[in-house]
Amino acid sequence: MLPVVVVHGGAGYIPKERSELSISGVCSAVQAGYTILQGEGSSMDAVVEAVIQMENNPAFNAGCGSVLNIKGEVEMDALVMDGKTLGSGAVSAVRNIANPIQLARLVMDKTSHACLTAEGASQFARSMGIPEVPLESLITEYSRMRWKKNLAPDANPVECQMLGTVGAVAVDKEGNIACATSTGGMLNKMEGRVGDTPIIGSGGYADNLLGAVSTTGHGETIMKITLARLILFHMEQGQSAEAASDLGLAYMKSRLEGLGGVVTVDPQGHWAARFSSNYMAWAAAQEDTLHYGLYTGEHFTQKA
Repeated sequence: MLPVVVVHGGAGYIPKERSELSISGVCSAVQAGYTILQGEGSSMDAVVEAVIQMENNPAFNAGCGSVLNIKGEVEMDALVMDGKTLGSGAVSAVRNIANPIQLARLVMDKTSHACLTAEGASQFARSMGIPEVPLESLITEYSRMRWKKNLAPDANPVECQMLGTVGAVAVDKEGNIACATSTGGMLNKMEGRVGDTPIIGSGGYADNLLGAVSTTGHGETIMKITLARLILFHMEQGQSAEAASDLGLAYMKSRLEGLGGVVTVDPQGHWAARFSSNYMAWAAAQEDTLHYGLYTGEHFTQKA
């Protein structure tokens, strides 16, 4: 069964004209991660590379293409977690960084902390030699258009909230598990708002003994039920990756009317991509086969 990598490109409303971009984006990202696993790379290397691919793709709400806060600025969050050691690293409200997921990994690898925020994270990035990029380079015309549209009093919140958080989970040939999640957050959010993405147990969780989850959806709702850890709790109780994912998402919907999606793996390499929203772009690679889909019940395959 091993190795395997599974990615999501965000749950929520995806306009038809952008659905093909989302699908091709997750497929490219998962293949980049799978190539690393095939070349004896670690699960952590694989999930970080997959997420970097999506942060660099303006089709997603992460890195370049991030949604804008109320002031029309980018503030991004990211998380990594290593299932072997339970080591984790996160950043929140970072602005001038092209790939927040790389910075999150450096927090894990180079500091004794789990999360750095805002200016402190920027200072750390400079000390690590991570180049700052102009804020404008992360803002797409599409993001600016949606920001302006959402300022209108009659804005449609459903149409405006395309929750394109990206994430990945993987198991490598050694059986080590990792997760990575990155986001630009919520469209027209208050300055300084931080969602579920950089919060251990909410935006993601990885444990070699249980599995790994990366989440997407309405951050405030996900945090209230610690969705990633809730799913792994169900797996601890003997549920499959798919059943546990469905149970976690069903609880979030029944308890809080919250919609979202997850990608999940167990230590044996069984995987799931599940969502309660209408759409979630996802892809998985395992045994030289690429799996992908966008709508509920959709599952296509081709050679990886």
